[in-house]
Amino acid sequence: MFISNAYAQTAAGAEGSLMSFLPIILMFVVLYFLMIRPQMKRQKEQKSMMDALTKGDEVVTAGGMLGKVTKVTDAYVTVEIANGTEVVVQKAAVSTLLPKGTIKSL
Repeated sequence: MFISNAYAQTAAGAEGSLMSFLPIILMFVVLYFLMIRPQMKRQKEQKSMMDALTKGDEVVTAGGMLGKVTKVTDAYVTVEIANGTEVVVQKAAVSTLLPKGTIKSL
C-alpha cells in the first residue's frame, strides 16, 4: 500500500494545528488558576460575611468609616459611627468585619 504525499501532509497538518493551539489553552488554564479562581473565592467569602452580619458586630465600610451594627435588613445595615450618630449603608458597602472590642481600643 502506498500513501500519497497529499494525505501524509494533511495528517501532519492536523497535528501541527492542534499543537499551535496548545500555548493558548495553557495560557487560559494559568489565567484561571491565578486570577479567576482566587477572585471567585474572595467573592464567596465576602458574601458569606455579609450574610452573617448581626447586631453588635463592628465593621469597616467601603468609605473607611468604623462603627457598630445596630440594625440589619435584607439589603441595608445601620451602623452607629458615634454616640447617637447612625448611618444606613448597603450591605455591599461593608468591607471588613472587625473583632469585638476593636473600636474601644482605638
